[in-house]
Amino acid sequence: MGLKNVGDDKSVDMKDIKMEAPEMGGFRGWLKYFSIVGKVSPVPDGMKFGEIPEGVMRLGATFVVDRNEIIYQYNDKVPGDHPVPAEVLEVVKTEVKTKKAKLFSFF
Repeated sequence: MGLKNVGDDKSVDMKDIKMEAPEMGGFRGWLKYFSIVGKVSPVPDGMKFGEIPEGVMRLGATFVVDRNEIIYQYNDKVPGDHPVPAEVLEVVKTEVKTKKAKLFSFF
């Protein structure tokens, strides 16, 4: 699948990426967030303060799957990156039309 970590893709200049903190509802929202994230985030044994777990750096992806076939894959370039929804829908529509054409060509 080729998922990468933040900074692996040297074609992306991280200086050009503007990342902003989400609106969490003020100080109370941030306290609530940190109290929960600490409970659900795995920390590997032997990890020192200030080190970042590998999973935090892992970028995500968007897939469209038809049974055992990946018909669309978009790898995030930075955290919060995502494909244009209309492009993903177009891939799905085209795939559906192609499958219907193949199905009806038997008759």
